[in-house]
Amino acid sequence: MKATAADLALLGGAPAFAEPLHVGRPNVGDREAILREIGEALDDRWLSNNGEKLLAFEARLSERLGGLHCVATCNATLGLQIAMRALEVEGEVVLPSLTFVATAHAVGWERLTPVFADVEPASLCMGPAEAEAVIGADTGALLGVHLWGRSADLPGLERLARERELPLVFDAAHALGCSRDGRPLAGFGDAAVISFHATKVANSFEGGVVVTADADLAERVATMRNFGFVDEDEVVGLGTNAKLSEAGAAMGLASLDALDGFIAANRRNYAAYAEALAGIPGVSLLPFDDPGAVNCHHISIEVDAEAAGIDRDQLRAVLVAENVLARRYFHPGCHRTAPYEDRRPRPTLPVTERALARTLSLPTGTAVTPADAGAVGTVVRVGVAEAAAVRRRLEG
Repeated sequence: MKATAADLALLGGAPAFAEPLHVGRPNVGDREAILREIGEALDDRWLSNNGEKLLAFEARLSERLGGLHCVATCNATLGLQIAMRALEVEGEVVLPSLTFVATAHAVGWERLTPVFADVEPASLCMGPAEAEAVIGADTGALLGVHLWGRSADLPGLERLARERELPLVFDAAHALGCSRDGRPLAGFGDAAVISFHATKVANSFEGGVVVTADADLAERVATMRNFGFVDEDEVVGLGTNAKLSEAGAAMGLASLDALDGFIAANRRNYAAYAEALAGIPGVSLLPFDDPGAVNCHHISIEVDAEAAGIDRDQLRAVLVAENVLARRYFHPGCHRTAPYEDRRPRPTLPVTERALARTLSLPTGTAVTPADAGAVGTVVRVGVAEAAAVRRRLEG
């Protein structure tokens, strides 16, 4: 018998944390460097339209990614839309439901049809078997997601895309600073889009970057983000306004300068969580195959209600009561979100459903210390122990 939410109002007293610990609190870095970069843009009186800060930001990121072409946009959602339009995608797009709804919305906004695939049990990302299971006659592209900086069978996905002659795009929103076999995750597929939203490991206040090895594709993306202009007064095709401002690019430059420190802080927190959560019945930290190859910016646990005596949502309530604002990323799943939930037939996504019911993301980033992570682990340990005690009382 599981304890009820009322039974689990259990820790009592003042919250464990005087100030809330948030998931996704922005990494800020060197404030003076940020203000200096923005100040230089103000001094130049060039605040948008491919200024020096934007060009420097794209070049700096390209250098970090081994020379891949980088085209910055005002946000990653528009980056995904433009990438698919530049690849001339039509019809249906196969993607996982276990992602932020913007991934599906980017498809729908382009008048394409999202088709939801399940995910691999280990990576929680769409792999080639899951994608192939829902490819149909109208499939126009595959859209993978590097969820929480993790990766599926990427060579297998690339092979499937080649065999089916389909473009392969990745939502790499979480993947800056992540690699596989020495290759940046953003380097897989025909194109990938990294997010520089405020909640990501590095940010440009709000922004995104389309990454590709294809110079022609990068040029088309750059043209489309600026109304279709190729010079001062020549428009060569349909475009939109997806430019990143100079202030955003300045913040992006400062964030890239501080990125290694941000990642190091995340890895320390991941190690602290691993130690603090070890041995708690029914609670497991989602592992990375190689924590040294990922940014560890999303730290998540899985809660087995039968073993823990407390389900994921009950544990979240305990954490929130202690000022630990854990998040259910990405509950309830795109396939259960308007405007997709009424589609028939409903997709069968057992691994996705399991993850949506059991996973919980914990605070990390530079606003969280290893000591904080240890204290969060203590809250989880006490919550599970008290749930077990409540269960014994109820059963006894």
